[in-house]
Amino acid sequence: MRNIRLLFLLFWRPAAAMSSILDQGSLLFASIAVVVMSLLLQLSLGLRITFTFALAPLLVLAAVYAPATLLFTNLFARLGGLGVVFQRDYSPLLTCTAMAWSAATMPLLLATRTASGPVLIAIAVLDAFYFLALVFFAVRTVFGTENSIAILVVSLSWIPLVLLPFIWAPLSLILRFLTSPFLIFYALYYLRGEFSGLGAGLRSRQHFYRMLEASAVNPHDADAQYQLGLIYQQRRQYGEAIQRFKSAIAIDDAETDAHFQLGRIALAQGRLQDALDEFRIVINQNEKHSSSEILRELGELYVAAKQFNDALEKLQIYVERREYDPEGLYFYGFTLQQLGRLGEARQMYNRAVEAARTAPHFRRRYVAQWSRLAQKQLRSLPKT
Repeated sequence: MRNIRLLFLLFWRPAAAMSSILDQGSLLFASIAVVVMSLLLQLSLGLRITFTFALAPLLVLAAVYAPATLLFTNLFARLGGLGVVFQRDYSPLLTCTAMAWSAATMPLLLATRTASGPVLIAIAVLDAFYFLALVFFAVRTVFGTENSIAILVVSLSWIPLVLLPFIWAPLSLILRFLTSPFLIFYALYYLRGEFSGLGAGLRSRQHFYRMLEASAVNPHDADAQYQLGLIYQQRRQYGEAIQRFKSAIAIDDAETDAHFQLGRIALAQGRLQDALDEFRIVINQNEKHSSSEILRELGELYVAAKQFNDALEKLQIYVERREYDPEGLYFYGFTLQQLGRLGEARQMYNRAVEAARTAPHFRRRYVAQWSRLAQKQLRSLPKT
């Protein structure tokens, strides 16, 4: 019943639904839903009911679409080693995309009973775009990517599907083979461990979330609330993240990390005064909080407010303490550029590019954007 509710929740709160699917969803239910929707679609269109055709969408999602989407996301977001990313994120992504496909198919099922001809084709096209819109929320939630990267991934994710008409004949043969009762029994009996392993990434996420939820029941556990806030923040569900961080502060006002994250969210949302209020609390509690990143965040806030002299003061101290942080170097260079100190700005931009290039592999995903921005600003500076 819970998974059915999550399926329908995709229609009016897709972001929240994708997050709940990660926390409570079932890969088995999502897979069965795809097969059931495929069977119902055959029935509605008056086609001969075949289990082979019913399995086709699930096979395409599992063997083509989800792996391609994961590959594109890893390519643009630089999540890490492909093997590690696949093991961690494949089953969560497949669960979300399968639920998305089932939700997008529902309007088409209804349309087959009330529309025909060009109208039905138009609805099918709209359903395809609706599916891609749901995949956007899935990519953003599963991987925590920026909106721009999620849009780029979704824009490219359909490309492997273009090859399907050319391989449909061998694919249909494989499907008929896969639906053999003997093979299904063999697969379930001998390969159940491998099939169980496919869902390991989703189960580990859900186990961790349940542990935190259980800890959050304790009215004195501020850290559990903070950790849940980080999960929602990573999924870009800022409303839920803010609520959790505020709950942590209500338990313990000295929860500096929660104030820091509230300030970062406010800064990202353009609420500069709210961000400043939170950052001032952090500064008062610990001026070197998060390896002095509080100074960088304050510098970025002053840049956003065009208070470049204030930004210069904070960023100069930060860069002295953290010489190899591309983000701090970029904003320090940008501040110097706005103050007309172009030679020093060029130097900081070059340092930002070099710091990003030599960053540890696991951090390159996070720092690559500052290298790109620094290179863009370098091109805008007058040649010496």
